[in-house]
Amino acid sequence: MTNPPIGSDLMAGPPPTLLPVDPAAEALASGEDAMDVVRRLPASPWAWAALANEAASDGEDAVTVYAYARVGYHRSLDLLRRNGWKGHGPVPWEHEPNRGFLTCLALLARAAEAIGEADEHERCSTFLRDSSPAAYDALLG
Repeated sequence: MTNPPIGSDLMAGPPPTLLPVDPAAEALASGEDAMDVVRRLPASPWAWAALANEAASDGEDAVTVYAYARVGYHRSLDLLRRNGWKGHGPVPWEHEPNRGFLTCLALLARAAEAIGEADEHERCSTFLRDSSPAAYDALLG
């Protein structure tokens, strides 16, 4: 067994995951319709977050919001893993490209609560807080 390098922090967790820029963010910021962006960029967490947000703002059924947010959440997990995430660790809110994932997670938590999925609401809320306390405060706090 080899010893860790002197001065290494044995209690440190994994490094923060920093996602690449999502092209949907610019399209949405320029006013492109969320549904059109999802059709063009279906792997985009930002696009699914926008669609879920839009559905929630329009008063659509919470099941619809839940479905959009869940797709965005799963597309986010794929993207996180492709960018070195190992199933845990920080995903900072301060890094703007991470906000699509974090927003999907918050929307999923809210929609789960609205449809009576208490366990899912708690799991997603905890996951959000563990990933980024700042995102939790901004989105659910």
